[in-house]
Amino acid sequence: MAAAVRVGDVSPVELTDHYLDRIERLNPQVGAYVTVTAERAREEAARAAKAVHEARDRADLPPLHGVPLPVKDLNMVNGVRVTYGSTVFGDLTGFADDSVVTLLRQAGSVLLGKTATPEFGLPCYTESGVAPPARTPWDLSRSAGGSSGGAAAAVAAGLAPAAQGSDGGGSIRIPSSVCGLFGLKPTRGRISQGPLNGDLFGLSTNGPITRSVRDAALLLDVMAGPMPGDLYAAPPVEGTFLSHAERPPGRLRIARSREPAVPGAPVHPDCVAAYEEASELLEELGHEVVELPPVLGPAMVPHFELLWGVMATLTPVPEDQEQHLQPLTRWLRERGRATSARSLFQAHAALQAALRAAFPVMDEFDAILHPTLAQPPVPVGYFHDQEPAENFERQKNFTPFCAAYNVSGQPAVTVPLHWTGDGLPIGIMLAGRLGGEGTLLSLSAQLEEARPWIGRRPALWTA
Repeated sequence: MAAAVRVGDVSPVELTDHYLDRIERLNPQVGAYVTVTAERAREEAARAAKAVHEARDRADLPPLHGVPLPVKDLNMVNGVRVTYGSTVFGDLTGFADDSVVTLLRQAGSVLLGKTATPEFGLPCYTESGVAPPARTPWDLSRSAGGSSGGAAAAVAAGLAPAAQGSDGGGSIRIPSSVCGLFGLKPTRGRISQGPLNGDLFGLSTNGPITRSVRDAALLLDVMAGPMPGDLYAAPPVEGTFLSHAERPPGRLRIARSREPAVPGAPVHPDCVAAYEEASELLEELGHEVVELPPVLGPAMVPHFELLWGVMATLTPVPEDQEQHLQPLTRWLRERGRATSARSLFQAHAALQAALRAAFPVMDEFDAILHPTLAQPPVPVGYFHDQEPAENFERQKNFTPFCAAYNVSGQPAVTVPLHWTGDGLPIGIMLAGRLGGEGTLLSLSAQLEEARPWIGRRPALWTA
C-alpha cells in the first residue's frame, strides 16, 4: 500500500475510506475496535494525499505514508479516548502519545482508531465491560485471543492492513495464532515502552501483527529504537529488519520442544500436528532439527504468576472504583497487593537464576520451535464466564509456551502454517537468541514461501 501511494496508484483517502467502510459494516460482528477515529483519519489521509501531490521526490516520503493503521487501546494517543479495556477509564482522553505511537505517526501512518483489549491487558482473551468480545473471523463463536485480540481480529477480518500490538505474556502471539496471522514479539528493549509506561519488569513489549512476514519486518523497522530513560537496550542489528526478511536464512540449527512449562497442561492433537508438520518442513528446507534439552520449566511458573499479580496493581484505580473492575482483575490485584517486596525480589532473583542456567543451552541454537498454543481457538466465554481461579488455570493451560520468552526477553514469532479440518488456524512458535529478530524473520519468510498463507482468508473477508 505504501508503494502504491508513492507512485500514485491509490490515494491515502481511498485507502482510509475503504477501511472505515469495512469497519462500519463488519466491526459489530468482529469486535475489533473499541474507538474509531473516522474524522481524524480522514483529515490525516487528506494531508497525506496533499503531501504526495506536492512532493518533489516521492521516494523521500516516510515508509508508511498514507497507510491506515490502528493502535491498541492499552497505548495512549494524545486527544483520543483510551479505556485500557476498563469501564473505570471509560471517559479518559489521552493526554500524550506513547513512543510507539509517535514513531508510527512519524512514519506517515493514518490512525484508524483504537483496537479492543481486555482490562489492563491482563487476560489471554479480549472480553471486557467497554466493548463486545473480540472474535476470530475464522469462527465468530470463538475468541480472538488476547490481549491484542482486537488488533488481530482487525487484521484477519480486513479491517486494517496490519496492526500494532503488545505482548507481556504472549499477547501478540496468542491472538495472531488464533486469527491465522504472523505475530512478532521483539527482543526486550527493541521498542520503547515510554514515555508513560514503566518497563521495570521487562516482560512487555510492543510489536507487529501482520498478514505477511515482510509487513512485520517493515513495521518493526518503524517502531524499533530506544528512548531516553529506557531501562533495557536490545543488541544492535545489522541492516534493516526488512532486509533480513528478504534474504535466505542459510542452514540453521533448530531445537524443538512440545513440553509445556505449565505442569499437566494437555497439548491438543491439532497443535501437536502443526508442530510436527513444522518440524518436517524445517528439515525439508535443509535445517537441522533436534530436541531441546529441559530449560525454563515448571519451576518458573509460580514466580511469573507472582509478577503478573503485582503488575495488575500498577494501574492506578481510585479505591471507590475497585468494585467496578472485572472479577479476574480484582482477584489478581488482591494477589499482587498481598505480595511483599521481599517476595517480589526473590521471584526476580529465581527467574534470573533460571535464565543464567538456560541461556548457555538455548544459545546453542539459531531458533527454538514450540506450539504457539496448547489448544485451538476456544469459544467466547470459555475463560471469562468462570470464577477467577478457574479462569486463570484455564488461561495457563491454553498458553503454556509463550510467557517463558517474556521472562527471558528473547524474540519470538508465531507463524500461521496449519489449519484444522474445521478451518481453524493453528500457529507454531519460533524463538530466537537475544537480538535475533533478523534470523527469525529470514526463517519465517522462508516458511512463508514454502507454505504460502496469504491467500487464506476467512469467509467474512469478502462480506
